[in-house]
Amino acid sequence: MHPELAADLGRLPELLEETRQRALAFLETLDERPAIGRSGAQEACVQQGGAETAGAKNAGAPLAEEGGGVRAALAEFAERWEPRLSASAGPRYFGFVTGGATPAALAGDWLTSAVDQNSNSSLDPAGQQLERETVGWLRELFGLSAAHRGTFVSGATMSNTVGLAIAREWLGERLGVDVAEDGVGALGPVRVLSGSAHSSVAKALSVLGLGRTALRTVPVLPGREAVDVAALERALTGAQGPCVVVANAGTVNTVDFDDLRAIAALRERYGFWLHVDAAFGAFAALSPEHAELVAGLDLADSVCVDLHKWLNVPYDSAVQFTRRPDLQARVFQNAAAYLGPLSEHPDLVHLTPENSHRLRALAAWFTLRAYGRSGHREIVERCIAGARALGAEVARIEGLELLAPVRLNVVCFSLTADPTPERLAALADGLAGEAFLTPTRYAGRPALRAAFSNWRTTEADVRRTA
Repeated sequence: MHPELAADLGRLPELLEETRQRALAFLETLDERPAIGRSGAQEACVQQGGAETAGAKNAGAPLAEEGGGVRAALAEFAERWEPRLSASAGPRYFGFVTGGATPAALAGDWLTSAVDQNSNSSLDPAGQQLERETVGWLRELFGLSAAHRGTFVSGATMSNTVGLAIAREWLGERLGVDVAEDGVGALGPVRVLSGSAHSSVAKALSVLGLGRTALRTVPVLPGREAVDVAALERALTGAQGPCVVVANAGTVNTVDFDDLRAIAALRERYGFWLHVDAAFGAFAALSPEHAELVAGLDLADSVCVDLHKWLNVPYDSAVQFTRRPDLQARVFQNAAAYLGPLSEHPDLVHLTPENSHRLRALAAWFTLRAYGRSGHREIVERCIAGARALGAEVARIEGLELLAPVRLNVVCFSLTADPTPERLAALADGLAGEAFLTPTRYAGRPALRAAFSNWRTTEADVRRTA
């Protein structure tokens, strides 16, 4: 054994204790740490100007011949990298839709690395048994029936990709061709209809060979991001052959929801595959006041839910559900003698693009087991209250205006006068030490958005941001 490996193995308990202390020191300073060390707008300006950042220089440091062991790595991390890290695990990181990691999720994630399971095969079954139990808990949490099967993936993009891959196979089934065997060319032109599709949907269509141009935007309701169901029916009437509808349960800008029951009723007449992107909107099911927003989610053929958002488990983690696991296995089966047979209940290796599948479910299992439905309901409802409170503050601040009602957990607003991307970037930059907001464009207008999904966020954080 290499001498530095042997030495680190011999002092592993003390090295893990030093690592624990480093982690605790980081978490204890979240409230004082800048929400984002350098805004995306500033970074873009530096790169466009041709300047080389210090980060770019340091990222090119050569690999040493002799490493020095864990202590040397900890020391260099503390000096060079930790000071640059954002407080993305903290309570005022409102950019994107980013949760943190609950204490239980953090414990589960640490153990995930420690036990280092290959959770893909029934030849070594405990990992995938734990995942299936966790998926069952999540299915109940979101109000899905036992008709839905699911598995963990890396994020909403992969979840949407898996769901649309199953949809692609269903299209072939309807047309009497086997896409998994014969390729996407056997399908001919495909139409994917959506009102306000997330960018990952177009990316998934590109990956799946269906092409970004397969996505057709359907008109939305006036002043909304929710699809106009009558316009969707008109689009379906003119469709040639079976198609896919991507419905939204929580749009990025304004957390708007399509009428899932009405769309499912159209499916009875027009025979399409219904995929629902509920990346963070699915969590509305936990709040009795907002559960109606996701009524009909169980009617979907496939569902995307991101977990490193509102479940507050570490990156990267999401889940996908479908009513057609048979088609899913047809797409993703991996035939090899060492993997075991493809059974009625396929191993995880046959259900996603990943043959290598870390035990992501353990962090989710821990937080669900530790806090139950009521604990996660409290997180959701506190985030909703925080978004409403910030929205009310924005409405009172001269020079700012809300662009949409705060429906759930996102505040979308702009400047009342001259709302250029540059002026909004300057506003976000000035706020970056206290809170991180991301730019967007809503109804053609440059805007900022603040998304609440972190378990640490309190009323004090709202007041501080305002």
